[in-house]
Amino acid sequence: MNQQTYRKITDGIRGLKNGEKIVQFINSIATKIVYMAYVVGIIILFDEKNKGLARFVAVTAISFILVSIVRRFINSERPYTMYDFKPIIERNKKGESMPSRHVFSAFIIGMAFLYIGEIPLGIIVFVCGLIIAIVRVISGVHFPKDVIVGALVGVLCGVVGFFTF
Repeated sequence: MNQQTYRKITDGIRGLKNGEKIVQFINSIATKIVYMAYVVGIIILFDEKNKGLARFVAVTAISFILVSIVRRFINSERPYTMYDFKPIIERNKKGESMPSRHVFSAFIIGMAFLYIGEIPLGIIVFVCGLIIAIVRVISGVHFPKDVIVGALVGVLCGVVGFFTF
């Protein structure tokens, strides 16, 4: 997406009554659902005294740390800094846009739920991940490639970490 597209989208959102607040609310709720689901997954596994708890936590945590390190090295610019506009979701970061860690987190957590056999929770988390991806792009904090790569890396880390060993 280019500068004109981002400005058109963000101006359009700002032109709607409570548009910014609605987008910020959707981002906040979808993100909170993902992280609350993660805690629920830990509780489920802890309650069942399931050996999968260590893997559930380790794969998601190690993957998150690795993605965070890779982001620093890539240090991709964010749309709002590249095109000099105010994003809908308040951000102060100048770089580290790719991959989107919010989207990555949703998808690795969704994969964790598939691993433990909690398919409905996995689907809910994946849907939230898609919502987060859309919201992060239309609010100007990520480019489409950032969220696509975040989702793909989340799924790939999930496949490798949960289903190949």
